[in-house]
This record gives sequence, structure tokens and C-alpha cells, in this order.
Amino acid sequence: MSIARNLTVATLAGAVTAAMASFAMAHTSGPDDTKAQMATGEYEMCYGVAMKGDNDCAGNGHSCAGMSTADYSGQDFKLVATGTCTSMEAPNGNMGTLEAM
Repeated sequence: MSIARNLTVATLAGAVTAAMASFAMAHTSGPDDTKAQMATGEYEMCYGVAMKGDNDCAGNGHSCAGMSTADYSGQDFKLVATGTCTSMEAPNGNMGTLEAM
């Protein structure tokens, strides 16, 4: 391979790695972040509406955000605007709930 091609491949690999790391960091908020958002009164925990890997913290067999292993798990919550949870319907037909199912 030419030097220019090697540099291009290395640059692209670095960009992809940086993008993946950035995405991973966006989904690794901790309990303190969740508590801070809850303290504003603008959010509530809504169980049964999070997609796999898109939960906000705590759950079935794990302790933090982005670790849910099933879509719409009744053990994993997503923070949603206060007052909206129980009106949210997941594609599986279940409604969001304020308590773990």
C-alpha cells in the first residue's frame, strides 16, 4: 500500500474509534446524573418504554445506563417528561408505568 493510502486508512480508523467512544460515553450516565435530572422535577422514571441499551440507570441485573438487554423491559426505566409516562404505549402493547413491573 502507498503511504497516502495507509494514512487515509489510519485516519478513518481513528475517526470511527473516536465516534464510537463518544457514543458510548453518551449512554453511560450514572446514578448521580439521573438523580440530578430527577431533582429538577422535569423528569420521571418510566418503566417499560426503554429500548435495549437505551435505559437511564438501574435495572434487571445491572446498575447503570445503557445496559438493558431487552426492549421495553419492565425492570428498566427511561427518564421522560413529568406527567407523560403512563400515557406512553410501547410497541408491545404495554403502557409505561411509574413502578417496575
